[in-house]
Amino acid sequence: MPDLLIRFKKKSDGSAALSCTRADGTVTWQRQEGELGQFFPLHDMTHLAAESVLGLRRAFYGLLAEGWDITGFALPGSLERLPDEALFAELIVGYFDLDRQTNERPTADEFNERASAYCVDHRRPAPPIRLTQEQVDQIRVVRDGYFARWRAAPAGDVLELSFNRGSGPAAITERVASGPGLRSR
Repeated sequence: MPDLLIRFKKKSDGSAALSCTRADGTVTWQRQEGELGQFFPLHDMTHLAAESVLGLRRAFYGLLAEGWDITGFALPGSLERLPDEALFAELIVGYFDLDRQTNERPTADEFNERASAYCVDHRRPAPPIRLTQEQVDQIRVVRDGYFARWRAAPAGDVLELSFNRGSGPAAITERVASGPGLRSR
């Protein structure tokens, strides 16, 4: 069992659902209705790509694996509780979201400059790592692979991915909802 088994369900009304099963069998989940169902699956897949490629252990998926609840990230004061690594991941994923929405392709140097400037402007500690161009390119490749699978999936399908803290790119397993269980595709 991976640290976290992540399931993205594509619903027929355009919404989505995210569920994460921890190694101990406990689950955290969230419905993503309306426009959130269009944005958050791609945002969350970008998190998975970035955290896996960068080997981050205590960002979004690592914290979920530790026992955090998905809804806890939106609670008042949650920003102050996040480890620096998680804040860095949010920042980087935000830049990748912008990259996706604008079709601009910032270089690693541009990502690093933006992250450093943000940290200075917001009186945050310096970013814990400097991205290399190879890492930026690899995040895009992994992310784009997840996106292609998601876009190709018809309504009702479930994209299942796994996350292991600090182990490199997450293994991709696809499954499709079929009756009471899941069958491999």
